[in-house]
Amino acid sequence: MSAPTLAKEASAPVEEPVLRKPPTRKRLVPYWLLLPGIIWLLVFFALPMVYQASTSVQTGSLEKGFEVTWHFPTYWNAFQEYWPQFVRSLLYAGTATLLCLLLGYPLAYLIAFKAGRWRNLLLVLVIAPFFTSFLIRTLAWKTILADDSLVVDALNALHVLDVTSWIGWTEGDRVLATPMAVVCGLTYNFLPFMILPLYTSLERIDGRLHEAARDLYASPATTFRKVTFPLSMPGVVSGTLLTFIPASGDYVNAELLGSTDTKMVGNVIQSQFLRVLDYPTAAALSFILMAIVLAMVTVYIRRAGTEDLV
Repeated sequence: MSAPTLAKEASAPVEEPVLRKPPTRKRLVPYWLLLPGIIWLLVFFALPMVYQASTSVQTGSLEKGFEVTWHFPTYWNAFQEYWPQFVRSLLYAGTATLLCLLLGYPLAYLIAFKAGRWRNLLLVLVIAPFFTSFLIRTLAWKTILADDSLVVDALNALHVLDVTSWIGWTEGDRVLATPMAVVCGLTYNFLPFMILPLYTSLERIDGRLHEAARDLYASPATTFRKVTFPLSMPGVVSGTLLTFIPASGDYVNAELLGSTDTKMVGNVIQSQFLRVLDYPTAAALSFILMAIVLAMVTVYIRRAGTEDLV
């Protein structure tokens, strides 16, 4: 090929590849796949929320019927009357969440890094409580915390109940029907929701980071503080949210393990819906609880400094 021909070909403009849009049918496939989930959320989440919102601003009675009158003072009246139950619910849920974190983190660490071939067995044991009913698991704690049980005898021998009685969480030598019993039930029932996200987060940590920390003469405590715990924060945030949110609205543990002095806001909502039949107050209490929890969760996530939830 001659030199002029080569120069002409070299100076010719290079044609850029044309990006063709996929057919309309293929572009709509992801939306069609999302459609069942969207419909599910609309039917079983959005519509009930709208219905409860309209119920909260109604007035009337079950005999005469309820009518939407936009009676917003129901919210203030409900909060003013039942604010102790809100405080109690958040206190019990926060205590149970902290206990779940203190108990669940070492176990999740053990399963992720030390379990070896026993890892799958330990994971099965963590989720084993889910094989039985939530109600049965809670009723079992009535036997565990009975006045003549071995657990209560051991707590008495260790003088633990002296301390809990002093702070008002137990009554003398009795644990059942006290705040401590309710918190124990909440901790037990929601502990797997803490362990599983923690395990998932810890299991993702690259082992070479621990080796690098040891090569830099970091102690085990420093390695945990500088490497392990910061990298496991997504699991900590996820676990605490999965524990605190359902625990704050729970009513089964307070109903079966507590007394009239340990009722949570979930018990009030359940009573207003099924016994008192005051639907507007029950709906207003539900939305107040949701707003409080949503505000606390928003602040917590921002302060935690991570949005990479497991």
